[in-house]
Amino acid sequence: MVKRTICIESPCHLKCRNEQLVLSYSHVKGMESMPDKTVPIEDIGMVVLEHQQITLSQYLLDKLVANNAAVITCNETKHPSGLFLPLEGNTLQSERFRAQIDATEPLKKQLWQQTVRAKITNQSMVLSQWKIPNKLLINLADTVKSGDADNSEAVAAGYYWKNLFPAAWEFYRKREGPPPNNLLNYGYAILRATVARALVGAGLLPTLGIFHRNRYNAYCLADDIMEPYRPFVDVIVRGIIDNTSAVDVLTQEFKVQLLKLPAVDVELDGESSPLMVAVQRTATSVAKCYMGETRKILYPSLPNPSKGGA
Repeated sequence: MVKRTICIESPCHLKCRNEQLVLSYSHVKGMESMPDKTVPIEDIGMVVLEHQQITLSQYLLDKLVANNAAVITCNETKHPSGLFLPLEGNTLQSERFRAQIDATEPLKKQLWQQTVRAKITNQSMVLSQWKIPNKLLINLADTVKSGDADNSEAVAAGYYWKNLFPAAWEFYRKREGPPPNNLLNYGYAILRATVARALVGAGLLPTLGIFHRNRYNAYCLADDIMEPYRPFVDVIVRGIIDNTSAVDVLTQEFKVQLLKLPAVDVELDGESSPLMVAVQRTATSVAKCYMGETRKILYPSLPNPSKGGA
């Protein structure tokens, strides 16, 4: 089942009533006459809190995390700034935590090799969709070594970002860089929350990564596992700038397109499914790798319109 992503953009009070998330406006000046809005909590996968004057009850938060829903807070510029997740998402959590902690370096290097290969392959498919030469990326994906010893990910990124957007944009990928970095940042934040939620649901510790190791990063594993999914965000952003160059402001229209990311169809293990479902399957496969039940992470793929690249 694909859970809903709820984005709340106006002042309101959020509470829980009869297992429903309730948006109440009774105490908001000028909005007192607006009727309450409700959403079944069991249908929610993610809640994005955009407005700085949203208040909510502790009881609602507890109900949301009990349903394994992710809650994202946004700063004054309406960009995601925080993520709230459940501490317990799986009955086998303790066992899987231990297996994750005890994972050997050879296993982690093999898993990172698979991750980088899947990411570069999907990047090549993005370029192919816009008929941009992608042979270099196809070759790089085929030659990724254990642990990505040759840093193929960085080589691929250099070529990919140089060519993904039209030359007139003079684009370079940097978090605080000029547009459309703002669109990419927003999309990646939604993706990160989706992946972190799935990892917790699979009984894994999102802090303990395969490759990413930052003592100040609580979501290192999420940052690892989301890498092959990033190109799905890139496709949305490239589609946006094909229609307009006015992307300095992250408008409601752009956010709506990016918030649909969890429902985007992807191919995984020969089957088509919404991205949110695919992420859950990926997270489960990661847990099985740690438990020694398999050595392959299930990652999604973008369609290949050119079958071989230019």
